Order: sequence, then structure tokens, then C-alpha cells
Amino acid sequence: MKTILVPTDFSPAAETAMSVAASIAGKENAQLVLLHVLEFPGGDSLNVETEVLTIENWDEKIFSLRQVQGAKQKLSRRVGELANKGIESSSQLRIGSPFHGIHNFITAEKVDLVVMGTAGHSKLEEMIIGSNTEKVVRHAKCPVLTVHHTPVKTDFKNIAYATNLSADDEAFAKVVINTRDMYRGTIHLVRINTPLNFESDIKIKKDMEAFARKTGLVNYTINTFNHYKEEDGIIQFANNIDADLIALSTHGRTGLAHVRAGSIAEDVANHSKSPVLTYVTKRSR
Repeated sequence: MKTILVPTDFSPAAETAMSVAASIAGKENAQLVLLHVLEFPGGDSLNVETEVLTIENWDEKIFSLRQVQGAKQKLSRRVGELANKGIESSSQLRIGSPFHGIHNFITAEKVDLVVMGTAGHSKLEEMIIGSNTEKVVRHAKCPVLTVHHTPVKTDFKNIAYATNLSADDEAFAKVVINTRDMYRGTIHLVRINTPLNFESDIKIKKDMEAFARKTGLVNYTINTFNHYKEEDGIIQFANNIDADLIALSTHGRTGLAHVRAGSIAEDVANHSKSPVLTYVTKRSR
């Protein structure tokens, strides 16, 4: 792992995400990049100088310049704080659409991991997290770790891995294994049995054992959990085993498919008190 991206609006949730990312960067000797996007009307994802110079109204220009300078100072202060902790980091300031700014940066810089908060509270600056986190979870081309605004554990030894056991999920299994290896933890494979998608414990155990052998899992447990809704079942199972981390893949649905089916990964990320690691394994519409 070389590059970890932390989108931030300087809210408490973003600060928590930065703290978790710093812990991971320290273990992996990775570069931490703090990204703040100031959302001005009409912007897609531009550099700061270009956007400010195109503003014709002087009042708006002065206000924009003050926002830019304030954001630069906050970013610089946090880079300094990370340096004092021995964490190598840099900062990026963009103007435009928060989601497009994050998405473009992930693609251009080949980011290995994104760490984001799940709720934002900043009003002066346009919020970069919250609803934007859902979009990043749905579209990112790398794993995304979402953290709640409450304090979280940063030693992920107890991992609840909700898998559908599909071939698509095998790529994500490698990400989960790397996480387990980093913390020398235990992976708790779980399938949520719902009334509309029920399978016997015998079949589930057989399929999970085959999945574990194929993906090279070690130090794992096999579990089934009954619940009316898959996303609620994942969260409840994680709570029951006191999981430090929830891991699950998403198909990155967009358009009508997303409206109809929603996204289990997004729902879990929004409502779980544990950090949630997601990865888009297959894109469908």
C-alpha cells in the first residue's frame, strides 16, 4: 500500500477518519494525502487559482480567497501534526464538486485506499462527506474504509466478513486477507439468511469452506446469521462478536438498479458503529 487518501471537511467525523488513516499509514509506511474540496457553484473539479480568477464579482472573489486561505491553513496545520507523529503526508485543495474531486483524484493518483467519515457537520465550508461518502463507496476503484464519528478501534483484529461467496468476491477476499495479515487478526465469515434468500446451514458451511480454500483464508470462522434484512443482520452479527471491522463488497449499482435495490454496503456504512471496509467488485446497472 503506497497512497491513502483522506477527504476532509475538517468536521469531527473527518478528523476521526484522519486518525484511523494515520494509524494504517504508520503500519504500512504509506503516504497520506489529505484532500479538501471547496464547493463553489458551477465548478466540476478545478484547481484553486483558476476558479478564483474566473469570479468577476469582487465581494465573491474576496470571500472565496478567504475560504481558500482558511482551508490551506487548516490543511497545513494537519500535515504538521501528522509529521510530529512520524507520518508522511501531503495536502491537496480543489474547488468544485466534492465527489468529482475525490473520484478524479483516486483515478489520477492510483490511490490504494480511501478513508472517509460517514457524517459531516461543517457549514462554513461545503461538506465533503456524508452523502458524498455513499457515492465514493459506490464508484471508487479502490477499497474504501468508512468510519463513524464516534471513537473507533484502530487495531482491526476481529473482522466480520459478509460475503456472497461469488467469484466476483474473490478479488475482495485478497483485500480482507491483507487486512487480517496487517493486524494478525481473525476473519469471521458470515452469510446472512433472510426469508427471501434462505439456505441451510449445511450448504452454507460447505460453500464457505470451499470459498476459504480457494481464496487462501487462514485463521477464520464460519457463521450464519438469521435476520429479516441483510444489512441489519450484518450490523447485528458484527455487534454480537464485538467486531473491530466489517468487510463487504458492493456491485456499485447505478441508475434504476440502484434506486430499486439500493446498496447494502452503503446502508451498513451509514449505520454501523464499527468501521466498514468496502470494495466494488462488479459494476451493474
